[in-house]
Amino acid sequence: MSRSEQEILAEALLHLEYLDRYVAMDLEQDVVVDAIALRLAAMVDALGRLPGDVLEVMFGDGWAAMRGLRNRIAHGYHAANADVLRITVTEELPQVRALIEARLGT
Repeated sequence: MSRSEQEILAEALLHLEYLDRYVAMDLEQDVVVDAIALRLAAMVDALGRLPGDVLEVMFGDGWAAMRGLRNRIAHGYHAANADVLRITVTEELPQVRALIEARLGT
């Protein structure tokens, strides 16, 4: 059974809520950095189940960058950097959240 667009977007928001909690923790702890990286990758994976035209409307060229970050995390192309993850979550993901909420009409 395929999931609806609303269900996919709600899942992405759930991952964003966890990210907000994790980034407030001690980023000197490897387990916290790992949790942030994995939730970030999971959020992008969830969004990746949306149709391509929806992704284009919501994120435009930014989708390729989001997918690229996910791939670097998932495939271990480099070790997760706590500072990069913190900046991504605090400075870039609020816009992603706003786009998701707008699409959901919340």
